[in-house]
Amino acid sequence: MVDGTLVAWKKKIGDVIVASEIIAEIETDKATMEWEATDDGVLTEIYIQEGGKVGVGAAIALVLGKGEKRPERVAVVEAPLPQSSPDAVSASNDSEIALNLIVDQERAFPNERIKASPLAKKIAAEKGLNLLKITGTGPGGRIIEADVTGSVPAKTAVKSVVVVSGGLEEKRIPLSGMRRVIAERLQLSKSTIPHFYLNIEVDAEPMMKLRAELNGAFEAEKGIKLTVNDFVLQAVIRAAMKVPAVNASFAGDVIIQYGGIHLSVAIAVDEGLVTPVVRDAQSKTIFEVSRTVKDLATRARTKKLKPDEYQGGTLTVSNLGAYGVETFSAIINPPQSMIVSVGAIVKKPVVGRSDQIIVGQRMNIGLSADHRVVDGAIGAQYLAELRKLIESPALLLL
Repeated sequence: MVDGTLVAWKKKIGDVIVASEIIAEIETDKATMEWEATDDGVLTEIYIQEGGKVGVGAAIALVLGKGEKRPERVAVVEAPLPQSSPDAVSASNDSEIALNLIVDQERAFPNERIKASPLAKKIAAEKGLNLLKITGTGPGGRIIEADVTGSVPAKTAVKSVVVVSGGLEEKRIPLSGMRRVIAERLQLSKSTIPHFYLNIEVDAEPMMKLRAELNGAFEAEKGIKLTVNDFVLQAVIRAAMKVPAVNASFAGDVIIQYGGIHLSVAIAVDEGLVTPVVRDAQSKTIFEVSRTVKDLATRARTKKLKPDEYQGGTLTVSNLGAYGVETFSAIINPPQSMIVSVGAIVKKPVVGRSDQIIVGQRMNIGLSADHRVVDGAIGAQYLAELRKLIESPALLLL
């Protein structure tokens, strides 16, 4: 995050403020967050009005305690203007991407910090370098200044875009904060992670039958209604428990295999895509996963997610079946090493157990994996477990 929008003030000038009281709402790239006061005092001045953009670290208001006087100078830093040069924007974005990778890696696995000196991290951020791809030569493999000063940035700027008009009205749509972050992270993913892709077709009929039975039994009485996605998510979780090698990340000279499964679920929102996280999904039942995902999706669409609710995932599921997409290959969400893509359930002629042509219900599932972490055989083993669970869905209830 480099800037945000001040959506609303909850206090006005002259109001008394108590520490931990909500004084404003700030819209980030993925959520609208409540801003809490850190001290008691009186709201004396407001520097950023509602709807205004503000850079990270900028002053938005002045709160004075009893006996305090207004300082002579207050640094009010506005958010960067979108008219910045491509080179400047690229340098800024590279720095943000490098820092985001470090933060995501450390939040996902707090006991395994990236070993780098503060100066090395600073230089890497300024140059737009990915510390996960740099081998440290310091003590214990620590990344030091010399390791980053000679390195090359992970990506180069797009210098210009040629627009050819076909006679229709053109629109130039400014990038929202969310769309900018999506563009940066996915470009980084495709340009630095060696993707490979596997695909299978599974028999979805047993799952659909069990879903109908469970919903018939529980929906009227307890208000529980399981979706196809609920079954798929639970299968993805259980399969990762069977093949833990896929629940991992590449971290330079080591592969970090996570102890818990923190499942990122892709949710479409007006401005793009967010991936809220189901924490410790390996310990949740299918009903708990269903409730958690529904709650996260509702708050994602109203931009009410907290930052820790969409960071630190260890693997991701993207389901486009509801849009009629039968098969696709998703892009890995760094620093994760795997994303599962789920297509629509389609009725088609298939060969039955008696070698007769019957009407079957089939679903395509794709796997995009980081080949530095997951080999083809491991990916195939994971998909085999996933197939078994979807085609024998009663196992998901145990």
